[in-house]
Amino acid sequence: MDISIIIIIAISAISIAGFSQPELIYKYQFNAWQIKERKEYIRWISHGFFHGGWMHLLINMFVLWSFGRSVQIYFMQSLPGNSKLIFLLFFLSAIVVSSIYSFLKEKNNYNYNAIGASGAVSAVVFASILYDPFRIIYLYFIPVPGIVLGIGYLVYSRVMSQRNVDNIGHDAHFWGAVYGFVFPILLNPALLLHFFNELIRIF
Repeated sequence: MDISIIIIIAISAISIAGFSQPELIYKYQFNAWQIKERKEYIRWISHGFFHGGWMHLLINMFVLWSFGRSVQIYFMQSLPGNSKLIFLLFFLSAIVVSSIYSFLKEKNNYNYNAIGASGAVSAVVFASILYDPFRIIYLYFIPVPGIVLGIGYLVYSRVMSQRNVDNIGHDAHFWGAVYGFVFPILLNPALLLHFFNELIRIF
């Protein structure tokens, strides 16, 4: 069975449970102060399995469903080992890695909380861009090459993070995206050359 579908089912079930049990979210959401001072390390992973509402959950799971299968195929073709296990490790580690910057930034802020798998989902999308930078991605039904959307997404996430005018985890989006691009290259450095060859080929 497609491992991304298993992940979607697990996240959906836990998120839906959290909709009616806010105490679960309180216990498992990302809170850098709680991690630092109370050693509640499970929050590094657990926050990625909760979402703030149906729209938040549905968007993340739809994007994961849209890109997860193709990224697993890319992993199977280019990385050593079991592609399903690698994808699972990739996704779970992306939840952690995408939150490191927020941890360092907010570790003394008791009131900072975050939930959602957006950082890991961003990693999956950017892994896809690494393998196929000109794959068409539809943004509000507008076809955009992945590499173009990716650059715009990074710039947007960085700018919005610096402005800090909403409750969206733009830092996690940015660093999750970076991690998604880097992770496969760490396991197979030749993929970086593949990426540049794909960029050159279009011209």
